[in-house]
Amino acid sequence: MNEITLESKISDLLNDYEGMKDILIEINPKFEKLNNPILIRTIAKVAGVKQVAIVGGMRPMELLNRLREAVGQPLLKEEEGQEEALSTDAPQWITQKPKAILDANEILDSNKNPLAELHMALKKIEERELVLIHSDFRPEPLIEEFIKKGNAVYCQEVEDEKFETYIEKCL
Repeated sequence: MNEITLESKISDLLNDYEGMKDILIEINPKFEKLNNPILIRTIAKVAGVKQVAIVGGMRPMELLNRLREAVGQPLLKEEEGQEEALSTDAPQWITQKPKAILDANEILDSNKNPLAELHMALKKIEERELVLIHSDFRPEPLIEEFIKKGNAVYCQEVEDEKFETYIEKCL
């Protein structure tokens, strides 16, 4: 078995460790979304422990060590300054009206692929236009995926466990 790290993909953990889905759900009830087979086939392949921790509102090292403990791996020390500070300043570009609005929870509940739905929405808009995603979690895997593709992304918690994620299409 491989050592569990912050970069370990959730799909690999589910395949490598018997009962890992139940362990994750026991650690954080927000991870019940892992019962969705579409999520397992899509997001779990790109989401690492760090991203999933953020989705669950946890510190990444806390989740990492709870997973390591559950499978008998030694705990790791959290180094000072290891947690990244997130910018709280909203960029000016989010004030424009979004060209598409998606609800991540509805997409998951209808057994659709959130990554595919967002890709389709972005294909239909022009450069510098926005897509807004509503969710009850910080969609960290989506955020990182679209930043890697060169898009501008901003996420904010607007109410307790209600997030708005803005993606500005950049070419």
